[in-house]
Amino acid sequence: MRRLERGWSQGELAGRAGISRAAVSAIEGGRLVPSVAAAIFLAQVLNCSVEALFGVHPAPPSNPAWAWPPLREACRYWMAEVGGRKLIYPAESEGLGMVPHDGVFREGQLTDLRSFPPQETLVVAGCDPAAGLLAHEFAGATGYRMLVLVRSSLKALELLGRGLVHVAGIHLATSDQPDGNLQSVREKLGGGYRLLRVAGWEEGIALSTALGASSVRAVLHSRVRWVGREAGSGAHRCLDRLLHGRQRPRYLARDHRSVAEAVRGGWADAGVCVRLASEEAGLGFLPVDNETYELCYPARAEADPRIRALVRLLRRRSYRELIGALPGYDVTDMGQVQPVL
Repeated sequence: MRRLERGWSQGELAGRAGISRAAVSAIEGGRLVPSVAAAIFLAQVLNCSVEALFGVHPAPPSNPAWAWPPLREACRYWMAEVGGRKLIYPAESEGLGMVPHDGVFREGQLTDLRSFPPQETLVVAGCDPAAGLLAHEFAGATGYRMLVLVRSSLKALELLGRGLVHVAGIHLATSDQPDGNLQSVREKLGGGYRLLRVAGWEEGIALSTALGASSVRAVLHSRVRWVGREAGSGAHRCLDRLLHGRQRPRYLARDHRSVAEAVRGGWADAGVCVRLASEEAGLGFLPVDNETYELCYPARAEADPRIRALVRLLRRRSYRELIGALPGYDVTDMGQVQPVL
Protein backbone atom coordinates (compact mmCIF):
# COMPACT_ATOMS: atom_id res chain seq x y z
CA MET A 1 0.00 0.00 0.00
CA ARG A 2 1.25 3.46 -0.89
CA ARG A 3 0.48 4.80 2.58
CA LEU A 4 2.53 2.08 4.28
CA GLU A 5 5.44 2.61 1.88
CA ARG A 6 5.66 6.14 3.29
CA GLY A 7 5.38 4.94 6.86
CA TRP A 8 2.18 6.96 7.47
CA SER A 9 -0.59 5.97 9.83
CA GLN A 10 -4.20 6.19 8.69
CA GLY A 11 -4.54 9.32 10.79
CA GLU A 12 -1.55 10.96 9.08
CA LEU A 13 -2.92 10.23 5.62
CA ALA A 14 -6.37 11.46 6.66
CA GLY A 15 -4.90 14.73 7.94
CA ARG A 16 -2.92 15.34 4.76
CA ALA A 17 -5.92 14.55 2.52
CA GLY A 18 -8.45 16.44 4.63
CA ILE A 19 -10.73 13.47 5.33
CA SER A 20 -11.47 11.44 8.45
CA ARG A 21 -9.36 8.50 9.65
CA ALA A 22 -12.52 6.37 9.69
CA ALA A 23 -13.00 7.15 5.99
CA VAL A 24 -9.42 6.12 5.21
CA SER A 25 -9.93 2.86 7.11
CA ALA A 26 -13.20 2.13 5.29
CA ILE A 27 -11.71 2.96 1.87
CA GLU A 28 -8.68 0.75 2.46
CA GLY A 29 -10.90 -2.06 3.69
CA GLY A 30 -13.12 -1.88 0.62
CA ARG A 31 -16.12 -0.85 2.68
CA LEU A 32 -16.45 2.66 1.23
CA VAL A 33 -16.17 4.06 -2.30
CA PRO A 34 -14.55 7.52 -2.03
CA SER A 35 -16.15 10.60 -3.50
CA VAL A 36 -14.51 12.16 -6.54
CA ALA A 37 -13.05 14.94 -4.38
CA ALA A 38 -11.69 12.52 -1.77
CA ALA A 39 -10.15 10.31 -4.48
CA ILE A 40 -8.40 13.34 -6.03
CA PHE A 41 -7.08 14.54 -2.65
CA LEU A 42 -5.77 11.08 -1.76
CA ALA A 43 -4.08 10.67 -5.14
CA GLN A 44 -2.43 14.08 -4.84
CA VAL A 45 -1.13 13.37 -1.35
CA LEU A 46 0.20 9.95 -2.41
CA ASN A 47 1.74 11.42 -5.58
CA CYS A 48 -0.03 9.17 -8.06
CA SER A 49 -2.99 9.23 -10.43
CA VAL A 50 -6.53 8.44 -9.34
CA GLU A 51 -6.52 5.57 -11.84
CA ALA A 52 -3.37 4.09 -10.32
CA LEU A 53 -4.81 4.40 -6.82
CA PHE A 54 -8.37 3.22 -7.44
CA GLY A 55 -8.15 1.48 -10.79
CA VAL A 56 -8.59 -2.21 -11.55
CA HIS A 57 -6.32 -4.34 -9.39
CA PRO A 58 -5.34 -7.99 -9.90
CA ALA A 59 -7.91 -10.37 -8.50
CA PRO A 60 -6.95 -12.27 -5.33
CA PRO A 61 -5.90 -15.90 -5.72
CA SER A 62 -8.74 -18.14 -6.83
CA ASN A 63 -9.76 -21.65 -5.84
CA PRO A 64 -9.76 -21.18 -2.06
CA ALA A 65 -9.00 -24.22 0.08
CA TRP A 66 -9.79 -25.05 3.70
CA ALA A 67 -6.82 -24.53 6.00
CA TRP A 68 -8.31 -27.48 7.93
CA PRO A 69 -11.75 -29.12 7.76
CA PRO A 70 -14.57 -27.50 9.75
CA LEU A 71 -15.75 -29.40 12.82
CA ARG A 72 -19.41 -28.93 11.93
CA GLU A 73 -21.48 -29.19 8.75
CA ALA A 74 -22.37 -25.52 9.07
CA CYS A 75 -20.06 -22.76 10.26
CA ARG A 76 -18.91 -19.21 9.77
CA TYR A 77 -15.57 -18.79 8.07
CA TRP A 78 -12.79 -16.29 7.42
CA MET A 79 -10.58 -15.95 4.36
CA ALA A 80 -6.95 -14.90 4.17
CA GLU A 81 -4.21 -14.98 1.56
CA VAL A 82 -1.10 -16.77 2.86
CA GLY A 83 1.90 -17.38 0.65
CA GLY A 84 -0.07 -16.71 -2.52
CA ARG A 85 -2.88 -19.09 -1.56
CA LYS A 86 -6.38 -18.08 -0.51
CA LEU A 87 -7.28 -20.14 2.55
CA ILE A 88 -10.58 -20.62 4.38
CA TYR A 89 -10.56 -20.82 8.17
CA PRO A 90 -13.47 -22.11 10.26
CA ALA A 91 -14.29 -19.16 12.52
CA GLU A 92 -13.24 -19.51 16.16
CA SER A 93 -14.55 -17.65 19.18
CA GLU A 94 -11.38 -17.83 21.27
CA GLY A 95 -8.84 -15.06 21.35
CA LEU A 96 -10.85 -12.09 20.12
CA GLY A 97 -14.44 -13.13 20.70
CA MET A 98 -16.85 -12.73 17.79
CA VAL A 99 -14.81 -11.50 14.82
CA PRO A 100 -16.97 -10.62 11.77
CA HIS A 101 -16.95 -13.51 9.33
CA ASP A 102 -16.33 -13.45 5.59
CA GLY A 103 -18.95 -16.03 4.75
CA VAL A 104 -21.02 -19.02 5.81
CA PHE A 105 -20.50 -22.70 4.99
CA ARG A 106 -23.71 -24.72 4.89
CA GLU A 107 -24.79 -27.90 3.08
CA GLY A 108 -21.43 -28.15 1.33
CA GLN A 109 -21.67 -24.64 -0.10
CA LEU A 110 -19.65 -21.50 0.62
CA THR A 111 -21.67 -18.29 0.74
CA ASP A 112 -19.02 -15.58 0.42
CA LEU A 113 -19.99 -12.26 2.01
CA ARG A 114 -16.61 -10.69 1.22
CA SER A 115 -16.56 -8.61 4.37
CA PHE A 116 -12.76 -8.19 4.30
CA PRO A 117 -10.13 -8.65 1.54
CA PRO A 118 -8.09 -11.86 2.04
CA GLN A 119 -4.88 -10.15 0.94
CA GLU A 120 -5.30 -7.59 3.74
CA THR A 121 -5.68 -10.15 6.53
CA LEU A 122 -2.81 -11.30 8.75
CA VAL A 123 -3.23 -14.69 10.47
CA VAL A 124 -1.44 -15.20 13.79
CA ALA A 125 -1.40 -18.42 15.83
CA GLY A 126 -0.39 -18.19 19.49
CA CYS A 127 -1.63 -17.97 23.06
CA ASP A 128 -0.79 -14.46 24.25
CA PRO A 129 -3.76 -13.31 26.36
CA ALA A 130 -3.04 -9.75 25.18
CA ALA A 131 -3.47 -10.71 21.51
CA GLY A 132 -6.78 -8.87 21.41
CA LEU A 133 -4.97 -5.61 22.12
CA LEU A 134 -2.48 -6.35 19.36
CA ALA A 135 -5.23 -7.07 16.82
CA HIS A 136 -7.15 -3.92 17.79
CA GLU A 137 -4.11 -1.65 17.54
CA PHE A 138 -2.98 -3.35 14.31
CA ALA A 139 -6.32 -2.67 12.64
CA GLY A 140 -6.46 0.92 13.85
CA ALA A 141 -2.92 1.77 12.79
CA THR A 142 -2.81 -0.03 9.43
CA GLY A 143 -6.32 -0.76 8.17
CA TYR A 144 -5.41 -4.43 7.93
CA ARG A 145 -7.22 -7.15 9.85
CA MET A 146 -5.55 -9.61 12.22
CA LEU A 147 -7.04 -13.04 12.90
CA VAL A 148 -5.76 -14.60 16.11
CA LEU A 149 -5.99 -18.40 16.37
CA VAL A 150 -5.41 -19.68 19.90
CA ARG A 151 -2.72 -22.36 19.69
CA SER A 152 0.17 -23.63 21.83
CA SER A 153 3.70 -22.62 20.86
CA LEU A 154 4.60 -25.86 19.07
CA LYS A 155 1.21 -26.11 17.36
CA ALA A 156 1.63 -22.55 16.14
CA LEU A 157 5.06 -23.43 14.70
CA GLU A 158 3.56 -26.47 12.99
CA LEU A 159 0.92 -24.32 11.28
CA LEU A 160 3.59 -21.83 10.22
CA GLY A 161 5.73 -24.60 8.76
CA ARG A 162 2.75 -25.85 6.74
CA GLY A 163 2.13 -22.40 5.34
CA LEU A 164 -1.27 -22.06 7.03
CA VAL A 165 -0.54 -18.91 9.07
CA HIS A 166 1.65 -15.86 8.58
CA VAL A 167 3.00 -15.68 12.13
CA ALA A 168 3.48 -18.08 15.07
CA GLY A 169 3.62 -16.77 18.63
CA ILE A 170 5.94 -18.79 20.90
CA HIS A 171 7.16 -18.56 24.50
CA LEU A 172 9.59 -21.44 24.97
CA ALA A 173 12.50 -19.26 26.09
CA THR A 174 12.97 -19.28 29.86
CA SER A 175 15.47 -17.96 32.39
CA ASP A 176 17.40 -21.25 32.19
CA GLN A 177 17.05 -21.53 28.40
CA PRO A 178 17.10 -17.98 27.00
CA ASP A 179 17.54 -19.34 23.45
CA GLY A 180 14.55 -21.67 23.78
CA ASN A 181 12.51 -19.92 21.08
CA LEU A 182 15.44 -19.89 18.65
CA GLN A 183 16.22 -23.55 19.28
CA SER A 184 12.57 -24.59 18.91
CA VAL A 185 12.27 -22.86 15.53
CA ARG A 186 15.47 -24.48 14.30
CA GLU A 187 14.36 -27.93 15.46
CA LYS A 188 10.84 -27.68 14.04
CA LEU A 189 11.31 -25.56 10.93
CA GLY A 190 15.03 -25.07 10.27
CA GLY A 191 16.55 -21.75 9.23
CA GLY A 192 15.16 -18.90 7.17
CA TYR A 193 12.91 -17.36 9.82
CA ARG A 194 12.76 -14.23 11.93
CA LEU A 195 11.86 -13.78 15.61
CA LEU A 196 10.14 -10.50 16.47
CA ARG A 197 10.32 -9.71 20.20
CA VAL A 198 7.01 -8.82 21.84
CA ALA A 199 7.67 -9.01 25.58
CA GLY A 200 9.02 -10.91 28.50
CA TRP A 201 6.35 -12.08 30.91
CA GLU A 202 5.96 -13.78 34.26
CA GLU A 203 4.63 -17.32 34.22
CA GLY A 204 3.65 -18.97 37.47
CA ILE A 205 0.95 -20.66 39.49
CA ALA A 206 -2.55 -19.23 39.56
CA LEU A 207 -4.24 -20.52 42.67
CA SER A 208 -7.44 -20.23 44.58
CA THR A 209 -7.23 -17.82 47.49
CA ALA A 210 -8.89 -20.56 49.56
CA LEU A 211 -5.81 -22.74 49.14
CA GLY A 212 -3.91 -20.59 51.60
CA ALA A 213 -0.46 -21.35 50.15
CA SER A 214 2.12 -18.57 50.22
CA SER A 215 4.97 -20.20 48.30
CA VAL A 216 5.54 -22.51 45.35
CA ARG A 217 7.02 -25.08 47.72
CA ALA A 218 3.89 -25.02 49.87
CA VAL A 219 1.67 -25.60 46.82
CA LEU A 220 3.79 -28.52 45.62
CA HIS A 221 3.53 -30.15 49.05
CA SER A 222 -0.25 -29.75 49.26
CA ARG A 223 -3.03 -31.92 47.91
CA VAL A 224 -3.82 -29.86 44.86
CA ARG A 225 -6.13 -30.46 41.93
CA TRP A 226 -4.15 -29.18 38.97
CA VAL A 227 -5.44 -27.90 35.64
CA GLY A 228 -2.85 -28.30 32.89
CA ARG A 229 -2.19 -27.36 29.29
CA GLU A 230 -1.63 -29.51 26.23
CA ALA A 231 1.81 -30.81 25.29
CA GLY A 232 3.74 -28.28 23.24
CA SER A 233 2.74 -25.29 25.34
CA GLY A 234 5.10 -23.31 27.54
CA ALA A 235 2.78 -23.79 30.51
CA HIS A 236 2.84 -27.58 30.05
CA ARG A 237 6.65 -27.55 30.18
CA CYS A 238 6.64 -25.33 33.25
CA LEU A 239 4.22 -27.59 35.15
CA ASP A 240 6.21 -30.66 34.14
CA ARG A 241 9.32 -29.11 35.66
CA LEU A 242 7.44 -28.35 38.86
CA LEU A 243 5.82 -31.77 39.28
CA HIS A 244 8.68 -33.84 37.78
CA GLY A 245 6.04 -36.01 36.13
CA ARG A 246 4.74 -37.25 39.50
CA GLN A 247 1.16 -36.14 38.92
CA ARG A 248 -1.08 -35.69 35.91
CA PRO A 249 -3.48 -32.73 35.84
CA ARG A 250 -7.12 -33.75 36.04
CA TYR A 251 -8.17 -31.24 33.37
CA LEU A 252 -6.49 -29.61 30.37
CA ALA A 253 -7.21 -26.01 29.41
CA ARG A 254 -6.85 -24.45 25.96
CA ASP A 255 -5.04 -21.25 26.91
CA HIS A 256 -3.88 -19.06 29.79
CA ARG A 257 -7.29 -17.54 30.48
CA SER A 258 -8.92 -20.98 30.46
CA VAL A 259 -6.48 -22.12 33.15
CA ALA A 260 -7.43 -19.14 35.32
CA GLU A 261 -11.14 -19.67 34.69
CA ALA A 262 -10.88 -23.34 35.68
CA VAL A 263 -9.37 -22.30 39.01
CA ARG A 264 -11.83 -19.48 39.56
CA GLY A 265 -14.74 -21.78 38.73
CA GLY A 266 -13.64 -24.40 41.25
CA TRP A 267 -12.72 -27.10 38.73
CA ALA A 268 -9.13 -27.00 39.97
CA ASP A 269 -7.12 -25.52 42.80
CA ALA A 270 -4.11 -24.37 40.78
CA GLY A 271 -2.65 -24.15 37.30
CA VAL A 272 0.21 -22.56 35.38
CA CYS A 273 -0.47 -19.42 33.36
CA VAL A 274 0.87 -15.89 32.90
CA ARG A 275 0.34 -13.29 35.61
CA LEU A 276 -2.06 -11.25 33.44
CA ALA A 277 -4.59 -14.08 33.18
CA SER A 278 -4.36 -14.85 36.89
CA GLU A 279 -4.83 -11.26 38.04
CA GLU A 280 -7.73 -10.70 35.61
CA ALA A 281 -9.49 -13.64 37.26
CA GLY A 282 -8.86 -12.28 40.77
CA LEU A 283 -6.67 -15.22 41.78
CA GLY A 284 -3.51 -15.53 43.81
CA PHE A 285 -0.30 -15.78 41.80
CA LEU A 286 3.11 -17.27 42.62
CA PRO A 287 5.79 -16.45 40.02
CA VAL A 288 7.88 -19.38 38.77
CA ASP A 289 9.79 -18.21 35.70
CA ASN A 290 10.33 -15.37 33.23
CA GLU A 291 9.65 -16.27 29.61
CA THR A 292 10.19 -14.45 26.33
CA TYR A 293 7.23 -14.17 23.95
CA GLU A 294 8.17 -13.70 20.29
CA LEU A 295 6.45 -13.76 16.92
CA CYS A 296 8.04 -16.01 14.29
CA TYR A 297 7.62 -15.45 10.55
CA PRO A 298 9.47 -16.58 7.39
CA ALA A 299 12.35 -14.39 6.24
CA ARG A 300 10.90 -14.44 2.73
CA ALA A 301 7.79 -12.67 4.08
CA GLU A 302 9.72 -9.60 5.27
CA ALA A 303 8.54 -7.62 2.24
CA ASP A 304 4.87 -8.48 2.86
CA PRO A 305 3.24 -5.14 3.80
CA ARG A 306 1.26 -6.89 6.56
CA ILE A 307 4.47 -8.12 8.20
CA ARG A 308 6.14 -4.76 7.75
CA ALA A 309 3.15 -3.07 9.36
CA LEU A 310 3.33 -5.50 12.29
CA VAL A 311 7.02 -4.73 12.88
CA ARG A 312 6.37 -0.99 12.76
CA LEU A 313 3.52 -1.28 15.24
CA LEU A 314 5.69 -3.08 17.80
CA ARG A 315 8.25 -0.32 17.49
CA ARG A 316 5.77 2.42 18.29
CA ARG A 317 6.16 4.08 21.64
CA SER A 318 2.38 4.20 22.15
CA TYR A 319 2.04 0.43 21.71
CA ARG A 320 5.04 -0.25 23.94
CA GLU A 321 3.43 1.84 26.70
CA LEU A 322 0.08 0.08 26.25
CA ILE A 323 1.54 -3.43 26.66
CA GLY A 324 4.06 -2.36 29.28
CA ALA A 325 1.19 -1.39 31.58
CA LEU A 326 -0.06 -5.00 31.69
CA PRO A 327 0.72 -7.05 34.82
CA GLY A 328 3.88 -9.11 34.40
CA TYR A 329 4.84 -7.79 30.93
CA ASP A 330 8.35 -6.43 30.26
CA VAL A 331 8.61 -4.56 26.93
CA THR A 332 12.27 -3.53 27.16
CA ASP A 333 13.26 -5.27 23.90
CA MET A 334 9.93 -5.02 22.08
CA GLY A 335 10.33 -4.73 18.30
CA GLN A 336 13.79 -6.28 18.05
CA VAL A 337 14.21 -8.80 15.23
CA GLN A 338 16.53 -11.81 15.44
CA PRO A 339 17.32 -14.02 12.42
CA VAL A 340 17.03 -17.79 12.69
CA LEU A 341 19.81 -19.15 10.49
